[in-house]
Amino acid sequence: MKRIHFSTLFGGFALAALLTSCAVKRPNVLRYVDPNIGTAHSRWFFYTPAAVPHGMAKLAPSTNGHYGNNQGWEAVGYDTRHNSIEGFVHFHEWQVGGVSFMPATGELKVKPGDLDKPGSGYRSKFDRKNQVAEPGYYKVLLDDYGITAELTATKHVGFHRYTFPQNDQSRIILDLGNVQGESGEVRKSAVRMIDDTHFEGFVTTYPKYVKTYDPNGQVSMYIWGEVSKSPRSVGAFTDAGVQAQSKSATGKGAGLFLEYATNTNEAIELKVGLSYTSIANAKANLEAEAAKLSFEKARKQAQDTWQTELGKLAVEGNETNKVKFYTGLFHALLGRGIANDVNGSYPRHDGTIGQLPRDKKGSFSYNFYNTDAIWGAYWNLTQLWALSYPERYNDFVQTQLAIYKERGWFGDGIANSNFVSGVGTNFVGLAIAGAYQAGIRDYDTNLAYEAIRANELSGRNRPVGSGKLDVEAFVKRGYVPYLDADKTDSTGSHFSASHTLEYSFSAFAAAQLAKSMGKQADYGQFAKLSNGWQLLYEPKDKLVRPKKADGSFIDKFDPYEPWRGFQEGNAVQYTFFVPQNPRALIDKLGNDEFNNRLDGIFTTAQKNGFGGGKEIDAFAGIKSIYNHGNQPNLHISWLFNFSGKPWLTQKWTRAICDEFYGVEPIHGYGYGQDEDQGQLGSWYVIASLGLFDVKGFTDLRPIIQLGSPAFDQATIRLGDGKTLQIEAKNNSAQNVYVQSATFNGKPLSNCWLYRDELMKGGKLTFVMGSQPNTNWGIQTPPPSAQ
Repeated sequence: MKRIHFSTLFGGFALAALLTSCAVKRPNVLRYVDPNIGTAHSRWFFYTPAAVPHGMAKLAPSTNGHYGNNQGWEAVGYDTRHNSIEGFVHFHEWQVGGVSFMPATGELKVKPGDLDKPGSGYRSKFDRKNQVAEPGYYKVLLDDYGITAELTATKHVGFHRYTFPQNDQSRIILDLGNVQGESGEVRKSAVRMIDDTHFEGFVTTYPKYVKTYDPNGQVSMYIWGEVSKSPRSVGAFTDAGVQAQSKSATGKGAGLFLEYATNTNEAIELKVGLSYTSIANAKANLEAEAAKLSFEKARKQAQDTWQTELGKLAVEGNETNKVKFYTGLFHALLGRGIANDVNGSYPRHDGTIGQLPRDKKGSFSYNFYNTDAIWGAYWNLTQLWALSYPERYNDFVQTQLAIYKERGWFGDGIANSNFVSGVGTNFVGLAIAGAYQAGIRDYDTNLAYEAIRANELSGRNRPVGSGKLDVEAFVKRGYVPYLDADKTDSTGSHFSASHTLEYSFSAFAAAQLAKSMGKQADYGQFAKLSNGWQLLYEPKDKLVRPKKADGSFIDKFDPYEPWRGFQEGNAVQYTFFVPQNPRALIDKLGNDEFNNRLDGIFTTAQKNGFGGGKEIDAFAGIKSIYNHGNQPNLHISWLFNFSGKPWLTQKWTRAICDEFYGVEPIHGYGYGQDEDQGQLGSWYVIASLGLFDVKGFTDLRPIIQLGSPAFDQATIRLGDGKTLQIEAKNNSAQNVYVQSATFNGKPLSNCWLYRDELMKGGKLTFVMGSQPNTNWGIQTPPPSAQ
């Protein structure tokens, strides 16, 4: 395509005026992001406002991070129900946490103290009316000290600005050697002043999920930093006590305290380069990104980055919905931070340093991520990536292929190249197949297929952290046999039914990929395995039910009971887990039974906010009949599109958006929720646009199902630079039903279209009304099995 420059069409003055005008009109989407939403019982990586999208430096206040968590995943770090801050922590990822700084005045204290004992340590009370949290920036007044703390970041560098009162006993505490969030045990640590204003250090930890799933691994974090004012004196501390005149500390509990006499409103700033590979690379990261960068410029740069990334999706309509939308998008773009340095170094499991490849232009081909498991993310996060952020999807795929080349297996969750599985399944292959079918193929596709095939079929010498330890049992029998014991091995699993359903879905994805790549024999095997769920379908109760190795269904069966045959869910929830072939499930149940049961489920679930009511717990809704706060259910409100009643998909997806999602610290993502690095947030983003795919783009030719757009207008910058506009005429809180639709001026009679058509861009227009149009969208149902 011939490119025409603006200068050809406009004179210099006119061009400048045009650009100025565009800049003025550019909406400030940051004002719709509220990082405080959902901060009751939130996960360690959830609340990190002082960060850039997918950055390594994720700075945030911690209210209870030093308590750690025994099981490795519980809510810890920042909780809106707490009223004191114990420090500002730099690293926040799945199973990764460390390096806390804290300003203070008065008597020296080197322990953070207890939440319920004010004054027992250096923590400080604070009032949320004196707190500001924005994308890329955080500010709070520490009441006990009269200190204002501010945070911002670049990709690899954390910035602090502490504004002190007049005090002869002011200090900054650098705490490296203690537990932070999901860090697990601190194995070793050291920190020292290099000269009057520079410091360096590291901490090596042993997270709970590394210990469980990759016991020979560990997670190390390195820093190299500078402070804007030379301290009057420096002291050190460890678990053994305080060494008042020392400028270095080694061992567990290692830290330094920098002492100052400060004037009223005197600001002291710190820049902290971070790395997972070495102190030298932490220094290189700082020098590359922040050597001449002031705090204010870093803040502006961070917020400009957020404005650009969030601004790829522009919505107009209800103001509350815009807050939900952009806060959800913020969390989606925040999760899964880079683990590589500016020079391309990244941490490998064996303790060596890997090196990213460069493309023909000399740029690094991808970023290497630390990442939570991808469980459920094919119903939200990967669809968002594929829509407008394909480079993130490519990064994820490339990261997993790098892991495969090093370890011989995909890692479900990854912490510095260690396996941190979490759920014991592994949907990495399905996610990569979805990327391939969505046209994201900037990687070795043959290697990807090899890895996917092994992931779906092979169990020999399979490490526990790669999940699917029971995959050979599934391949042998077509289903996973139930084990009474709470374990998973080559013979079966305690979560046998949910595993069977999940492996059937991922086998379907592998089948479609095999077909795309001309591997017909593999296609036949995978296609057969994709029907494995039918072996567990019990026709009397019309439910999926766990089955033993001898072929008999388990006894004393309670369809509402979680954890017995079903991971983080129950039989009522999981019976609808057949996204690869909804029509087959509909036929099993009968069309009327399917619609009536599913509609009844949502009618009942609505009374409990589509989850566990107002109980504040990650598993609050696990016994319910629908639980939007967790992964297994996130697609089923879209299944009415396949069963001839698309108006019920419109009704219930809009109701979930309106009622499950909130704009408050406690009612954010439900009340009890499990927001895994942006999944629930990105579900809102996708669903509120009226777009979804129950198969996660794993079809040979992926489709998009249509729902009820929540916004009057949406303008989406697609991944290839094209633009898609979505208009909902007559849209309102009551007008949730599609009356008619057109795409690029042509009438749409179906409630779906092929994704490749949508991605050409143009305008998708809906006319909305308060009553269902039962004649729209039913002419041709979405293709179920391809």
